[in-house]
Amino acid sequence: MEKSYKEILPQIDTFIFDVDGVLTNGIVTVFPDGQLVRQMNIKDSYALRAAVKAGFRICIISGGKNEGVRTRLSNLGIDDIYLGAHDKIKQYNEFVEKYNLNPENIAYMGDDIPDYPVMKLVGMPCCPNDAAREIQQVSIYISDKTGGNGCARDILEQVLRVQGKWDSNFDAQ
Repeated sequence: MEKSYKEILPQIDTFIFDVDGVLTNGIVTVFPDGQLVRQMNIKDSYALRAAVKAGFRICIISGGKNEGVRTRLSNLGIDDIYLGAHDKIKQYNEFVEKYNLNPENIAYMGDDIPDYPVMKLVGMPCCPNDAAREIQQVSIYISDKTGGNGCARDILEQVLRVQGKWDSNFDAQ
């Protein structure tokens, strides 16, 4: 019998997130000069920073290449940021090897087909509720939030609360 996602929460020590469709709503504004602009939810940002301060490993693996995204996430204390990742398995393997991680202790939140191969390897694949059908089918947990609207906060807060690390982070900003 498979474990429920609530049974897995206590063992999570690492989070991997996609950007577009997870940390953003997937909508990209294109300016006349070709610049692409994304929006990120401040509540997701707060939870990311709280998780970093609580000692969790956070990794970003995104097909997008926007350096503004890197700057924003770096400012939250995230060091492992892989942009322009079209074969996410390569970056996943590099990250796991770098820290000698146990895949069973990793939560990965993705929303679309490029996330699928990595999601099959981790202990807790999860997604926003507007993720592609194939991603929902492989996910152990589907957030009630959509991409860019608090889905990252949802899973981060649940893990931190279960592990008794949420309340100690109210000064995370």
